[in-house]
Amino acid sequence: MEKTPKKHTEDHNCEDSCAVCLDRITQKKTLSCLHSFCSDCIDLVFNLKPACPICNTYYGVYTGTQPEGTMAVSRSWKGLPGYEDYGSIIITYTFPAGTQGPEHPNPGVRYSGTCRMAFLPACDEGEKVLKLLRKAFDRKLIFTVGQSITTGLNNVITWNDIHHKTSTWGGPQCFGYPDPDYLYRVQEELRLKGVTED
Repeated sequence: MEKTPKKHTEDHNCEDSCAVCLDRITQKKTLSCLHSFCSDCIDLVFNLKPACPICNTYYGVYTGTQPEGTMAVSRSWKGLPGYEDYGSIIITYTFPAGTQGPEHPNPGVRYSGTCRMAFLPACDEGEKVLKLLRKAFDRKLIFTVGQSITTGLNNVITWNDIHHKTSTWGGPQCFGYPDPDYLYRVQEELRLKGVTED
């Protein structure tokens, strides 16, 4: 059955408006974050991503399109700039070559394998970030297959908007340390993908 499009009306306040269709809310559905939408609108949004379109609070578990691979963790006694009193955590992500599935941009097309390393300080907050990254990896959120921003190549494994420190030095310009706000920022990036401690 085809839906009749809503007529846009200007004579209502923002609390009565659906942030998805921008019209008066019909069959109101209020999420636990207290944002309200038309029932049909929020159902359509949740089919793509189970998160509130206003505050990005997740409902359920969001799973990404990361190909099969491994996440290995090792440790070093050597500290990182800005965290000299702690050892360091070394994360090694390894992905063999494979074929893109229906969730990728070019199903049936091959992608090459890759190995990436990242570093965290072995302080309490670094250990917390490690656990969150493990959860994100298990949910297939850290990598995806697509076009590399740095090389421009297509059909390659790329980072998926959860920034990692791939160098132990050089500061933010070199994706390294020192960077005093990094641990906070990466936790926020993880939260936006629904990855939290609880």
